[in-house]
Amino acid sequence: MTYSHRFIVLVALFVTCLIAANITAVKLIAVFGLLLPAALVIFPVSYILGDVLTEVYGYRQARRVIWLGFLCNLVVVATIWIGQILPAAEFWDGQAAYERILGLAPRILAASFLAYLVGEFANAFVLAKMKIATEGRWLWTRTIGSTLVGQGLDSLIFIVLAFAGTIPPAALMGAVVTQWLVKSAYEAAATPVTYAVVGYLKRSEGVDVYDRDTRFSPLALSD
Repeated sequence: MTYSHRFIVLVALFVTCLIAANITAVKLIAVFGLLLPAALVIFPVSYILGDVLTEVYGYRQARRVIWLGFLCNLVVVATIWIGQILPAAEFWDGQAAYERILGLAPRILAASFLAYLVGEFANAFVLAKMKIATEGRWLWTRTIGSTLVGQGLDSLIFIVLAFAGTIPPAALMGAVVTQWLVKSAYEAAATPVTYAVVGYLKRSEGVDVYDRDTRFSPLALSD
């Protein structure tokens, strides 16, 4: 398959949003009384881009992009870790700050990676299946419906695996629900933008894939 410049731009934006979200997630912000990670600014955009990729180019291409995002994020994490363990110059006094901001614990990293894979694949799967069921109509039902599932799983897996045992169960589930609803509302608010981008790409690319014969295994990269 020959990839258009539009497709490449979407992929680059998807990966950039993912990496930016993982780096900024270390900061907690307070918005309207809600305690949320700063990554909230950009992470839902990766789901919006994932919706666009699946809706226009199909699950097969979205699957490749999801794994590419995982690989790129792994490279960034490995690079940050190597930078952390390398001996610092004698005059450099930023080691503690480097470790404080960038040195995520293995438990947090594992939770983040697993939540990303489960959430993104669930999002793409639900959208592709709903597209077939609705015969391509009512795009908003697919983008919002897939986000509710994908973001719900992402929030549940990440927060439970990362923080279970460190905060009370009630607070843990409260954090899950809060992040799920805020992220889902973010994407719902962006529905008009999603419609515009999807419409533009379908017209300019001449592509509108239906995954009727697709193998939906996340591992079937050659399909």
